[in-house]
Amino acid sequence: MGDGLKVYIGWDSREPIAYDVARHSLLKNSSIPVEVIPIKLQELIEQGAYTREVDPLASTEFTYSRFFTPYLAGFKGWALFCDCDFLFFGDVAGLLSYRDPSKAVLCAQHDYKPKESVKMDGKVQTAYPRKNWSSFMLFNCEHPSTRKLTPEVINSESGAYLHRMQWAADEEIGSLPIEWNWLEGWNDKPASGYPKAVHFTSGGPWFKDWQNVDYGDEWRREADTVEPGWKPI
Repeated sequence: MGDGLKVYIGWDSREPIAYDVARHSLLKNSSIPVEVIPIKLQELIEQGAYTREVDPLASTEFTYSRFFTPYLAGFKGWALFCDCDFLFFGDVAGLLSYRDPSKAVLCAQHDYKPKESVKMDGKVQTAYPRKNWSSFMLFNCEHPSTRKLTPEVINSESGAYLHRMQWAADEEIGSLPIEWNWLEGWNDKPASGYPKAVHFTSGGPWFKDWQNVDYGDEWRREADTVEPGWKPI
């Protein structure tokens, strides 16, 4: 896309409003052409691309399908993946300056150990190395290590192999500032202004029981714009 960017956002049938807000806030703040594509598990299944068995530990419908991003981008150029539970305040044009041809992928490298044992929707909160790294990934889709992420590999490899980015050498995993994947309830709020992208990783305002969160008012304002009359689930 030249100096544009393809952005793939995980879509979950249980929380479509989260995707809609992430998409709207991203596009509203972008100064470059951006193509936003939802990653819908059912579509990949119907196309025959996704054949994994259902994983009871998978907390979202895009737990594994996120790794189809380079494949869906035709293994060309750079593409961003993020979870649907994001609210953007920053301009994704700023991510382009971090592109490095020696890297297969770039991400915010948290040392995140969740305090809760249960997620927003009652799913078990599992702890593992490099947790949340894969929730916001800037892929170099042409890199040899990234090109390993074929449907065959995604459908057969373990969650650890995929999410811990064992498909890339450590030196091929680049770093993005934490402000691009700011974990609500974990990272400290900036002294002024906003993070570039807020990640409601434990739960967001689209859930009845997760109303009192940092930047919840801002998320609700976006939701009111995208879907007037929406109700938390």
